[in-house]
Amino acid sequence: MSSDAQDDAKPIAEDNDAVAAEKVEEDEQNSNTQAGESEPLSKRQRKRLLRHQQWEEQRDLRKQRRKEKKQKRRLERLAQGEEGAECGGRKRQRRDATPSTLRLVVDCSFDSLMVLKDVKKLHKQIQRCYAENRRAVHPVQFYLTSHGGQLKQNMDENDKGWVNWKDIRIKPEHFHQVMNKEELVYLTSDSPNVLTELDESKAYVIGGLVDHNHHKGITFERAQELGIDHAQLPLGSFVKMNSRKVLAVNHVFEIILAYLEKRDWQEAFFTILPQRKGAVPMGQEGLASGDKAEEQDSDSDSDSTEAISQNCSGTQDQQEDSEQREQNAGNSQSEQAATEGTAA
Repeated sequence: MSSDAQDDAKPIAEDNDAVAAEKVEEDEQNSNTQAGESEPLSKRQRKRLLRHQQWEEQRDLRKQRRKEKKQKRRLERLAQGEEGAECGGRKRQRRDATPSTLRLVVDCSFDSLMVLKDVKKLHKQIQRCYAENRRAVHPVQFYLTSHGGQLKQNMDENDKGWVNWKDIRIKPEHFHQVMNKEELVYLTSDSPNVLTELDESKAYVIGGLVDHNHHKGITFERAQELGIDHAQLPLGSFVKMNSRKVLAVNHVFEIILAYLEKRDWQEAFFTILPQRKGAVPMGQEGLASGDKAEEQDSDSDSDSTEAISQNCSGTQDQQEDSEQREQNAGNSQSEQAATEGTAA
């Protein structure tokens, strides 16, 4: 065979080999596919298929349950006529309330003295004041002055509905720019003046500051700087407290609302003051201190009993240790004697 014929035969042979390889590969793929189709489902696949079948089978049941729940809620709403009437009564009480001409001002000019955490606390206290004033029998004229800075930013971010608040006057100006100085009375626990009555023609200012006593006397100093009247609530005349007479903004606000309703300072104080303040009526502090003394005596008795029991147990432990040491010494002596006898 000539060299030309051999060269022509080579491409033909290579083509035949390629076709054969493709056919073998195709056969392998078909066999793998058939084997995969015949393989049983895994445990996870069977569970998934079963859940899907159950979901489809229970479709009508779920629909029926939704209808039943909807009907049940409708019946509950109808059965709650008393609660609805109570809520309606509250609204009627709000409409039938007799507004007071007294003005209560929360001074928010201390914004720069507070960290963000305390600003958020002040925001919550203001929310409480607003809610309580809306429900009060004699709602006051509520003012929020020097509104801006961190407080306004926090309210914009977390309480966008404040712009729709009713029966409140929110001002960016300072309170002495909004009202006459002769009408202002700054409420501060550092004032030597004690209120006995509320003058409803006045505007009483509450310092909007949450500082954990870091700025003691600052509201009293502010009142003196502005040259306005100042006073403190008659807390010391009716209440004996374990802590300082510094109250949260909402507590002062709510006490004044309670006094306008009850016209009794002591009842107003004990309606609002939290238990953690340890407040007791004046004249009864001796009883409270006696109870505390009894508790301390009982605690000291229990402590002394524990100390005696600990001493007794300590003595027993010492005796046991000494006996153990003597026994170990006796054993070592007997072992030494036995060793010497063996050596001899």
